Amino acid sequence: MKLLTEKLVQQLLSKNEEPCISIYMPTHRSHPENQQDPIRYKNLLKEIQTSLLQRYSNDETNEFIAPLEELIDDPKIWNMTLEGLAIFSSASVMEIVKLQIPVEPLAIVADSFHTKPLRKYLQSVDRFHVLGLSLHDISLYEGNRHYLTEVDLMAAVPKTIEEALGYELTDKHTTVASYGGTSGESSVMRHGHGGKKEETDIDAERFFREIGKAIHENYSKPSGLPLILAALPEHHNLFQKLNENPLLLSHGIKVNPKSVSEEKLIELAWEVMEPEYQKTLDLWVEKFEQARADGKGSDDYKELAIAAVEGRIDTLLLESDKVIAARITNLETGNTQKKDIDNPRVDDLLDDMGELVLKMGGKVIMMPAEKIPTETGLAAIYRY
Repeated sequence: MKLLTEKLVQQLLSKNEEPCISIYMPTHRSHPENQQDPIRYKNLLKEIQTSLLQRYSNDETNEFIAPLEELIDDPKIWNMTLEGLAIFSSASVMEIVKLQIPVEPLAIVADSFHTKPLRKYLQSVDRFHVLGLSLHDISLYEGNRHYLTEVDLMAAVPKTIEEALGYELTDKHTTVASYGGTSGESSVMRHGHGGKKEETDIDAERFFREIGKAIHENYSKPSGLPLILAALPEHHNLFQKLNENPLLLSHGIKVNPKSVSEEKLIELAWEVMEPEYQKTLDLWVEKFEQARADGKGSDDYKELAIAAVEGRIDTLLLESDKVIAARITNLETGNTQKKDIDNPRVDDLLDDMGELVLKMGGKVIMMPAEKIPTETGLAAIYRY
């Protein structure tokens, strides 16, 4: 299974081989609720099969469905789920993504993968990581103002001080000498290299440095998410002093996260994150207003559709819950056409625009309606 990152979405968007199968479904973390998940998955496969048979033969359909059917009895998938699951399959792709958010059941066969639910989540700027840190072990959470999910740490990230330091733990650094006793039995004398507090301080510094580096490389860099430290007050100064992660926020949560409920941890984390979130939104609004004043920004969707296909959009701000009943009908000219959309979850102009901008290497940011600086639901900053 893969972590959900912008890089993964861009890889999926780069594939245009028919058929591209996209499946989304909510899942459950625990027994007995998770026993229903494979059954719901089989029902979605039936929808995929019906869709495939409209264009392909029985043999071709069975070939496309076969790798997806193999997942039905795979305990590694159904026993380790989070809030949702996304599966993408084509001739050269098989990606299974555990989601930190619940999603509506959806089964789509098309000439490209359907990534709108993933992009909507990734492009929200209220997301963050919480690093739970003590002298003995660590935990990592991902979430937003509404929920937090503990992350299953990669093998590259040590989970305890023993994993991080191994035999370099200073309290194991003792000189052992054997002396023959008068009874013929040997006795052991240990010569320590410092007091207990000094050893603990040295271990803490090494441990925190190792953890900081591992979280930065494996989680902060790939995701770009702000990092909030949750630890006892006495650990904050040392970790901040050793920190080389630019995404670590200067303010943190001064409790051990294991000592409070999930609801309380979400509340404490959002108290830290909300000012940063509002600051980020205000900054993008200011950047757009300045770009528009300089002739390098617009909120006209017809104009922006042309700019998107030409690769001229650097950053696109989208109203998170708005749907525009129009489509880009020509990916060479950027022409648009207003029409009824039978299923707005599948496609709308904002979805098309976001996908195009990402494909062209631009940035897309979802904003709440009260913050978007235009009436049209979208605003773009041009590269040139």
